[in-house]
Amino acid sequence: FNLFNTTGYNYRDAPGNAFYDNTYTSGSYDRIIEDRDYFRLRKGFNTNLGLEYFITEESSITGSVFYRTSKSEDETENTNQRFINSTLDSETFRTEDEGEDDENYQFSLNYINNLDDDGQKLTVDAQYSNGVEDKTNIIQENNTLPNDNLIVLENVFEKETQNEYLIQADYVLPMGDAQFEAGYRGTFEKTETDYRLDSLNQTTGLFDINQDLTNLFAYTENVNAVYTQYGNKYGKFSFLLGLRLENTQLKGELTSLYDSSELEDQLGVDVEANFDKNYLGLFPTVNVIYELGENENISLGYNRRINRPRGRYVNPFPSRSSRTNIFQGNPDLDPAFSNAFDVGYLKRWDKLTLTSSVYYQRETDSFERIQEETGETTTDGIEIIRSIPINLSTNDRIGVEAGMLYNPAKWLRLNSSFNFFQFKTDGAFNGIDYGTTNTSWFARFSSKVSLPAKIDWQTNAFYRGPSSTAQTENGGIFSLNLAFSKDILKDNGTISLNVSDLLNSRKRTSYTEI
Repeated sequence: FNLFNTTGYNYRDAPGNAFYDNTYTSGSYDRIIEDRDYFRLRKGFNTNLGLEYFITEESSITGSVFYRTSKSEDETENTNQRFINSTLDSETFRTEDEGEDDENYQFSLNYINNLDDDGQKLTVDAQYSNGVEDKTNIIQENNTLPNDNLIVLENVFEKETQNEYLIQADYVLPMGDAQFEAGYRGTFEKTETDYRLDSLNQTTGLFDINQDLTNLFAYTENVNAVYTQYGNKYGKFSFLLGLRLENTQLKGELTSLYDSSELEDQLGVDVEANFDKNYLGLFPTVNVIYELGENENISLGYNRRINRPRGRYVNPFPSRSSRTNIFQGNPDLDPAFSNAFDVGYLKRWDKLTLTSSVYYQRETDSFERIQEETGETTTDGIEIIRSIPINLSTNDRIGVEAGMLYNPAKWLRLNSSFNFFQFKTDGAFNGIDYGTTNTSWFARFSSKVSLPAKIDWQTNAFYRGPSSTAQTENGGIFSLNLAFSKDILKDNGTISLNVSDLLNSRKRTSYTEI
């Protein structure tokens, strides 16, 4: 038998900030500036204990228990300045004090049977995981100019419970140069979000429950898939063919006094917060390689994929992080499906490997986050802007990619890649056309240097170029990470030092016009 354990503790203090500069062509104000500061503290502990028992020389069963607990303390300060004709008219100050306790555990069983010496193999996995997340959030907003008085005081209580089951079986049968594989995978996940909002009634001095926004939302995602693949090689020609039959069930159940007709008015379309949707589809994969020489080949690939919406994207209740800029899920959101094609070329030398490809992807019902006016205003006359995910009709992407792996010496390893692409989106929502065509690019570079005293030094750099959608222009982002490691205790231990975003340059900037 084999006994193993991993235990860890982490402590993170992660400050941050955001700045919003909004101008308006209607409403009470011409310009509103939001300046937010974040203070995020995370503490966490995790441990994993497992036992592998060898039933025979060819088979074993492994059981493991994983446990994780964490505690978060977040504070957000939001200064809001309102201007009329470039003159500061009023100012508010908003604070959010959020505490979060997370507890997760997972039980896993794995069975492996090497059926013969030729590679025939059967594996079976079963897993259950449970997570509970408790949040409390105190939101207070005050006028600070021209008068100092309380605008709103709210207590938010949120509890999210997630249960997930996984069952998977996989069979592999080698047949000379060929190999056959077949299997089943089922994931069954249910997330319940219990949300309550209490608002201070300044007339009575008591907190009242907001019955419209208090709700219990349950989101279920069940996926059953059977799959098979077959690969073979004939001389310089090799291929791998795969096919997956998959059924996805997405189910939403809402318990609330919230009027569904009001939700339809808000989103501008007919939606149903209680839904039960099923999608059955075939997902083929084709990979073909032709060897031009011993170290040179060309390849052709195709695959079909599904992208499912997560719970936050379908929960119709808006966020409370801002009174003027809110995020709201869309229960009418459907999965997106894509077909991807690529043609690749690879060439190897003694110290250098070059790769390149041309690819095309077409996605239908693709997700897009749009921003729109809600037609509502706050009590002090500010227009409320909503971000909401929607299914646009199509998203086409075509691009080229090139990569290089270079080992000029034993102590130096260099790796880089470059990707340039054009994407085109077609689609409309609430009578507004959100179609656009844009180009962008990103590049990666990494190096590994072996220093004296058995010290390894690694550098990772990434740059994503500017991009735009129908509403938003996004600026480029650059980040640089460094890492050093050294083996200690006669190579029985390792000590490492990592620095993320060394230049503090990983900042998102965007300009949105609606």
